Amino acid sequence: MPTVAEIAERIAAVRARVAAAAEAAGRSPSDVRLLLATKTLPDDVVRAAVLAGAALIGENRVQELVAHTAAVADLRPEVHLIGHLQSNKVTTVLHPDRPLVACVESVDTLPLAERLSRRCADLGRDLEVMVQVNVSGEATKSGIAPDGAAELAARVAALPRLRLTGFMTIGLNSPDAAAVRAGYARLRQVRDAVVRDLPGARELSMGMSGDLELAVAEGATTVRVGTAVFGARPAPA
Repeated sequence: MPTVAEIAERIAAVRARVAAAAEAAGRSPSDVRLLLATKTLPDDVVRAAVLAGAALIGENRVQELVAHTAAVADLRPEVHLIGHLQSNKVTTVLHPDRPLVACVESVDTLPLAERLSRRCADLGRDLEVMVQVNVSGEATKSGIAPDGAAELAARVAALPRLRLTGFMTIGLNSPDAAAVRAGYARLRQVRDAVVRDLPGARELSMGMSGDLELAVAEGATTVRVGTAVFGARPAPA
């Protein structure tokens, strides 16, 4: 298990990569947030990451979300849900007896958004959300197609208790850097078309350990990094 000091060094190295990519694109490094993706990690490693300076963590799975947020509740990091969310898990994610999720980045259907809206109304709280867009067209990835993203965004933004902050995507799984970057450019185009009518929807959550430079070049405001800090995840049993 990596120590707090080791994780801190790796976080610093990733932030240096983000800064270099931002400066190369004529952007300020402060415009790009680092989210640590903590999928499959033990609770103590997640806690070590927050102690090492990770102010923003992202959870893919609802079961791990519950465990990890409990493990770091006293440290109060910002927590996003970045994995696919089934409507029947909304109550588990937004539960009055657990730390609050600040943002659900993976909204890809109107029924899911409506379920989140109703749950937030029941709890008397607001929730930031992003629309997940499948820019690669890969069947293994969740997200609405780019051509439908603007309409979904408008309908999500109109729902009570939800605050649409932007868009999220998982990049193309390919060694072709130009193709990967084209997907990120497509998401930026979606955002640019929507933000004229929805000025609060400026965020672009895109880019991971292997391709964050491409995402930053295309305007990412959040990059989601796991492997570069925690190493390769073990294969599922």
